[in-house]
Amino acid sequence: MKSSDKKPFLKEDPITYDDYAQLPDDGKRYELANGVLELMTPAPTPKHQIISTKMLTILMNSCQQEYIIFASPIDLILSTTEARQPNLVMIHRNNIEITTKRGIEGIPNLVAEILSPHSIKIDRFDKLKVYARYRIPEYWIIDPANEVLEQYVLVNNDYEIFNVFGREDTVQSEQIKCVSFTMAEIMDAAADLPG
Repeated sequence: MKSSDKKPFLKEDPITYDDYAQLPDDGKRYELANGVLELMTPAPTPKHQIISTKMLTILMNSCQQEYIIFASPIDLILSTTEARQPNLVMIHRNNIEITTKRGIEGIPNLVAEILSPHSIKIDRFDKLKVYARYRIPEYWIIDPANEVLEQYVLVNNDYEIFNVFGREDTVQSEQIKCVSFTMAEIMDAAADLPG
């Protein structure tokens, strides 16, 4: 069989991270969810990207000495069949060995997702369960439509909502002491953009 006759990537068994890493670059972004390849579409809106960039900048300015902060796209490899791409990831520098050539291979201190119309169900339900199952200590959901940040903290094996920070509230974390910003700072950076 000539290489031009190769069939598209199809696999009935669960897909592993190694399978995922060998996919040809088709210009699209995927996550690996329990052995199933999930297409991440459409691309984030300009407002989403400004919110992500502003949060990254603020966290870098206040937390960079203690934490490594990543913005998507970066693979968070939680198991051989689970690889996600959170919008933001924080890893304490004492745990730097979980950063590898492939991405992040282990449990970070915090992950954050910025809601968009196509990701609400995935971020609020699917990822909430996945991140809890892999015992990520803190999960933030940023809701641009309501200008709030929902802070979930791992208690035993499940997340409990610890706080909801409104526009003028100072976002803080008991686990990540360097965090201190308001949602107004974040949202005002994207105020003129639709979405």
